[in-house]
Amino acid sequence: MKRELLEKPFPPDQIRQREGLYGDRLDYIEGSVVIQRLNDAFDAHWNFEVIDHRVYDHEIVVLGRLTAEGIAKCQFGKTKITRIEGTNEEVSVGDDLKAAATDALKKCATLFGVGLHLYLDNAPNGDGASSRQGNGRREETAPRANGEGQNSGQSAGHDGGSSRLSAKQLSAIFGIARSKGWSNKAVRDFTQEMFGKMPDFLTRKEASAVIDHLNGGDGRA
Repeated sequence: MKRELLEKPFPPDQIRQREGLYGDRLDYIEGSVVIQRLNDAFDAHWNFEVIDHRVYDHEIVVLGRLTAEGIAKCQFGKTKITRIEGTNEEVSVGDDLKAAATDALKKCATLFGVGLHLYLDNAPNGDGASSRQGNGRREETAPRANGEGQNSGQSAGHDGGSSRLSAKQLSAIFGIARSKGWSNKAVRDFTQEMFGKMPDFLTRKEASAVIDHLNGGDGRA
């Protein structure tokens, strides 16, 4: 497994931005870029399959599994159902399913290290900079999830999210995991695999990344 290639930060021209829940700008990488990285790292010898999917009133949720070199990673992906404004008719459930599957693929790839630098503090970008700058302040490089940030009436802190996670975040992690049928051990194994530490010792930004993963993330290919 070519870990260095899998975990190699993407250059700025491959990083896109979308609007978050509270109007902030969130970094992400497109599905095609992730697929190319997987092809390069595994010489195209990898497989992705949709294990299960659910179509709800407003969103589609997909459980996907990415397998490479005998190692399998599972994650949820989701997307909102696209509707025609005014009539509320569905545009194409098939396209929405593909978008949710791509989101699941990207989440699975993150567990192999692909794009993980977008969730980490002080992670280098492809141009060697520790983080992109704008208007004299450090921009967020990972989504802020519902367990923290403006939703709780406070920001992640002036330290860029590097301080220890809040009690509310820790409670949110175990609460969301429990609602999905995860055991406490499964949560601990997940954070160990993703960040090499137990849930209690995550930083605020790492906790937000875990919450985002548990919620299935958002965004299209």
